[in-house]
Amino acid sequence: MRALVIATLLLLGACAQLPPRPQLADELARPPPNTGVLAERLAPIEARHAGKSGFRLVSTGTEAYAVRAHSARVAVSTLDIQTYIWHGDMTGKLMARHVLAAADRGVRVRILVDDLDARAKSDGFAALDVHENVEVRLFNPMVSRKGMLGKAVEFGTSFRRLNHRMHNKSWIADNRIAVVGGRNLGDEYFDAHEGTNFVDLDFLMAGPVVRAASETFDRFWNSPSNYPIAELLPEPATVENLGRLRAVLDKAVEALQQSTYLQVLREDETVADVVSGETSLHWTPDWQFVSDAPNKIDLPRGQRSAVLQALRPALGGAKKELGLISPYFVPGERGSEQLVALAEREVRVRILTNSLAATDVAAVHGGYARYRRPLLRGGVQLWELKPTGSSPGNFSLAGSSGSSLHTKAALVDDDTIFVGSYNLDPRSTSLNTEQGVLATHSALAAEMSRLFERELRGSRSWRVELIDSRLRWNDGNAMLWSDPAATTGERLLAWLARLLPVESQL
Repeated sequence: MRALVIATLLLLGACAQLPPRPQLADELARPPPNTGVLAERLAPIEARHAGKSGFRLVSTGTEAYAVRAHSARVAVSTLDIQTYIWHGDMTGKLMARHVLAAADRGVRVRILVDDLDARAKSDGFAALDVHENVEVRLFNPMVSRKGMLGKAVEFGTSFRRLNHRMHNKSWIADNRIAVVGGRNLGDEYFDAHEGTNFVDLDFLMAGPVVRAASETFDRFWNSPSNYPIAELLPEPATVENLGRLRAVLDKAVEALQQSTYLQVLREDETVADVVSGETSLHWTPDWQFVSDAPNKIDLPRGQRSAVLQALRPALGGAKKELGLISPYFVPGERGSEQLVALAEREVRVRILTNSLAATDVAAVHGGYARYRRPLLRGGVQLWELKPTGSSPGNFSLAGSSGSSLHTKAALVDDDTIFVGSYNLDPRSTSLNTEQGVLATHSALAAEMSRLFERELRGSRSWRVELIDSRLRWNDGNAMLWSDPAATTGERLLAWLARLLPVESQL
């Protein structure tokens, strides 16, 4: 019987082959239009800051929602959206509704989403794709479109390919503004979730850096790594499917009207600034937009991470201070040695990551835990986020009660910051595609520093210390001698991850 099951699974795996990808002409981002709200607001400002790009840290979930929604409402030419996850919850549906409304006005919409998430929402994405002005493509798709068995079989027979995911996130309107960073699309990322809430950090950008973001989007859009969703469906979606989707999305407006989130949006001053066009940017000529290649998995391991290659000299060049924020932090031996070397040069190296109680992946915490003692012995300072957060509507790298750190950022001295999708771990380095932006501007660095210092307070994080070879967690009020607030199950998973040879997958 067992042999029959194995043979059946192997047969299913052999049948799970992607169809030939059609020959598609390259599509490129259109030039920024000279008409429309974004052009009217930004073109004169860009002219006054010739050769520079503008940046703003988008630090609240409500502002992150508002800037995407408003840019979709006022776009007149294009919307290019790249994401790892697009939830089917209230704000996820509202985003889709804004996209459809833009397409109805004649805006060209390109949506590129990683299929690890999109597979479960194939019907919705396929219905969007029916619209004449919308095209949906799936990065590294699976053959089977439904069911856990088919997914399990495909991963069993095509693990190397399917283990390579697209973690990039970009939202680009009219090739005039772009939002990039760590946020996916959904309630927890927009501070609209009543439970666990991952509050993240984005860059809102204008100027030449937006064109660099568009070039990266084009590179992924035209890559053989993705497929038009219509090529993967057993049956084509129809206009009737699109109509039913519209009805579902309209109900999200009703849900918003009945939600306290609507009142939060109305009262948030940053949201009002976005809508009124009063949002201010910091302009600098010193920036770098960097992204991994879509075919990253096929490159030699040491050459896979373009993001790390850009980050390494920036971080290594710190003269006084280096602050790192990484939800998943598994530095490896080489990374640990480099951080310790900085500390030995009297650079203050401070790192904030999730505690075991706050992380959503206990196995990753196990990978990190083995490096705590060497880092602390070498003079690196560690903080771990508590599983309690801040008040709703206020920025926190932690989020609301029961939340996890989700920001990926760095602060170098008092002038340079990084914001992106890249975690300091092996998966971000070698398996998933990532992107991010380095920008040098003292005001941006000062703002990042304030956010960082706030999260290191004892009310939000534990400082991890090494006392007589024992780890101690200290928040200024109490001292603990084992991972605080963690469950037995979390401790077990972290312990197993330290024992098993799985670090390359973390």
